[in-house]
Amino acid sequence: MSEKQKIINIAVIAHVDAGKSTLVDAFLNQSGVFRENEDVADCVMDSDDIERERGITIYSKNCSIMHGDTKINIVDTPGHADFSSEVERIMKTVDTVILLVDSSEGPMPQTKYVLKKALEQGHRPIVVVNKVDKPNARPEDVLYMVYDLFIELNANEYQLEFPVVYASGKAGFARKELTDENTDMQPLFETIL
Repeated sequence: MSEKQKIINIAVIAHVDAGKSTLVDAFLNQSGVFRENEDVADCVMDSDDIERERGITIYSKNCSIMHGDTKINIVDTPGHADFSSEVERIMKTVDTVILLVDSSEGPMPQTKYVLKKALEQGHRPIVVVNKVDKPNARPEDVLYMVYDLFIELNANEYQLEFPVVYASGKAGFARKELTDENTDMQPLFETIL
């Protein structure tokens, strides 16, 4: 009798410009979805003409990657407040979420909205502090701000013990500790699993 394939459905949620689509690009590039010699556009999930023109995600889109024997379905969601209902709808269909926060800006108004919706669905978000390679990054301060936001939104004890990953979607790395030196997304894949 064959074993059932494990499937994880995850949404990437954040304020606009936190780097959701770029992080998804890094996932796709490192999962072997593309051939080595394939020419791949930046923000490959933003395939609509208006999305490409404006540089924002408007429609949620999903892609699947294999990591070991697990299929990970990733939904790239809009970050702009005008498309909040799209994000709220997606929250009901996933197992968990990646809450992406810019390491210099910290939580923004839309961060609060999407986190509130995720917590209401009972999700325990994986917090990814993104763009840690920028000169003005302040990841420790931002992490405290995120924790305060969880408390403000009445997260339960389980949700308050969220896993944290430090990343640069653009550079294609994710790290469990800021002092780690790996150059791949492996720690984020492991955290999702």
